[in-house]
Amino acid sequence: MNWYLKVLKQYVDFNGRARRKEYWMFALFNTLISILLGAIGPALEFNYLSTVYSLAILLPSLSVGVRRMHDVGKSGWFLLIPIYSLILACTNGDEGSNEYGPDPKNPTDELEEIGISEA
Repeated sequence: MNWYLKVLKQYVDFNGRARRKEYWMFALFNTLISILLGAIGPALEFNYLSTVYSLAILLPSLSVGVRRMHDVGKSGWFLLIPIYSLILACTNGDEGSNEYGPDPKNPTDELEEIGISEA
């Protein structure tokens, strides 16, 4: 649930990178909430409850998708190619920093420090 809340806190942050875990945990909780609201809506006689939720979550979904594309070194525009963006969302991110920011798994960039002696 923390990953879902993290994405909601960064709901319009299209900069930086998002790990696979962050992206897929958000997708999981988003799907579960949508299914739950789809079942509760008709019981409350408000059939559009799931639709309202989907519209409310649109910007956070786009922002985490763009940040996920950044993690694999691609532009956020790759989200417009559905099959390829799904493949990229499943792909491990670039190790170390890339043009979109530091590695979210290892923000200290230890890989670049290997072999450097401290005097």
